[in-house]
Amino acid sequence: MQKVDYIIVGLGLAGVAFTRVLEQNNKTFVVFEDQSRQSSIVAGGMYNPVILKRFTPVWDAEAQLNVALPFYKELEEFLGATYDYPIDTYRLFTSIEEQNNWFAKSDHPFLSKYLVPKIIVKSFKGIEAKFGYGKVLHTGRIDTKKLLNDYKLYLKRKDCLQETSFNYDLIEQLEEEIKYKSIKADRVVFCEGFGIHKNPFFNYLPMNEVKGELITIHAPELEIDFVLKSSVFIMPLCDGLFKVGATFNWKDKTSIPTTEGRTELVDKLDKLIKVPYKIVEHVAGIRPTVKDRRPLVGTHPANAKIAILNGLGTRGVMIAPRVAVELFNHLEKGEQLRTEITIARFS
Repeated sequence: MQKVDYIIVGLGLAGVAFTRVLEQNNKTFVVFEDQSRQSSIVAGGMYNPVILKRFTPVWDAEAQLNVALPFYKELEEFLGATYDYPIDTYRLFTSIEEQNNWFAKSDHPFLSKYLVPKIIVKSFKGIEAKFGYGKVLHTGRIDTKKLLNDYKLYLKRKDCLQETSFNYDLIEQLEEEIKYKSIKADRVVFCEGFGIHKNPFFNYLPMNEVKGELITIHAPELEIDFVLKSSVFIMPLCDGLFKVGATFNWKDKTSIPTTEGRTELVDKLDKLIKVPYKIVEHVAGIRPTVKDRRPLVGTHPANAKIAILNGLGTRGVMIAPRVAVELFNHLEKGEQLRTEITIARFS
């Protein structure tokens, strides 16, 4: 019989963030991951504290970044790789009204740290920008696919990863701990993304799934060294490669790329760039989203040994490290969870 402090189910961004907090606090664990959840793997990985549709602050952005950026830096040092790629973001303006709104919002106490209060009129090959661009500072992307793959390999070498599905029916509640097959643990934490709907402990929570599709293109004549945000985002990678996304599909619950998703992205892309390109990859994933757009964090109302860390939505890169720390402090130190994130708001 194996004894650990925690059983973790799921190894997306939430699972990685929480297990890393456990390691830093000398807690033992076993992770179950069957690769059935694709949202973190196919994510764009952007961190940006500004909602660029209406130029408004992202919820809790500053606090999130204050935890997230040091978290990724520590992981880079720990695993000996690069995951964080700082890069500016340019918002393509489509009207004089948008320009005026940009200037108005750049005086906002929070937004003034990120929105450059001028119109960028520089010409970039392959893009027509009649009304120019607005520049957002202190943004970047996390290479989520590499990070998750590297961390998974690390856990395999450490012999604390089980690449198999988790069977909820086999959880046994003992007097002071949880038993699952041949493992005893103080707690179980579910970080399984949209798999929550099959989870008998938390399937009552109001989480929906939204499918997102992205393409990667090779466009060597497209000369931008920033993320372009318009009807889609165009994110430079390397060697003339760009990631383009993303779609939002509330009906299709599969992780299979579709012709419809590809067509939508291509149609929007063709209106933005005027250089030849070739699609080299097309991926899809399911994002776990909550109706109030806040994460799901806390313990089961009838069993404090069973916890959840989920519902990170489209900003998991920013949200995961902060809420992972908060859940740990709640479980281990008795600290109260914020009203915005606790699952008690739905009880």
